[in-house]
Amino acid sequence: MKEPPSRAVPGIGLRNLKTAFSASLCALLYYFIDRNPTFACIGAVFGMGANMEHSKLHGGNRLFGTIIGGLLGIVLFRIYLIFYPDGEGRLLLVPLLFIGVVVLIILAQMFWVGAVQPGGVVLCIVLFNTPVDSYVSYALNRMADTAVGVAMSLLINFLLPRERLEGWIQMAKARLGREKAE
Repeated sequence: MKEPPSRAVPGIGLRNLKTAFSASLCALLYYFIDRNPTFACIGAVFGMGANMEHSKLHGGNRLFGTIIGGLLGIVLFRIYLIFYPDGEGRLLLVPLLFIGVVVLIILAQMFWVGAVQPGGVVLCIVLFNTPVDSYVSYALNRMADTAVGVAMSLLINFLLPRERLEGWIQMAKARLGREKAE
């Protein structure tokens, strides 16, 4: 009987380190401004790509999705509150969600195709999981936090591109090799 091929254990690559660095910098920044870093860190993780082009794509998906879904959620929740100012008629949110998803997909097709999934997440959270008195601030905070995280990953990928890091690694290896030989 033939043995299955062995699987290599994944290593820690440059993208892994840059993602961790970006998320950690967001958490540190938010520590100093005494604010919850969760959504900035999520934005940082989503915003990190293998290179700057991938970071723009993935970060853009998250950022534009959050903006579209958040703004749409604000508008639809406001319509809901016109009919149920106390927030009691939750069944109305079902057809509003249906309308919201249709509009979200249309807007994503117009502005940023990859925005559908993250936009849908934010839309659902705003409609079904935010208190009546804080839906606007919640949505706006999610947009701002996501922007911080995505910007952090873009900055890290800009300042530390793979080519530069690989060059530094090669120099460090060469230096270590020389020191061992001496």
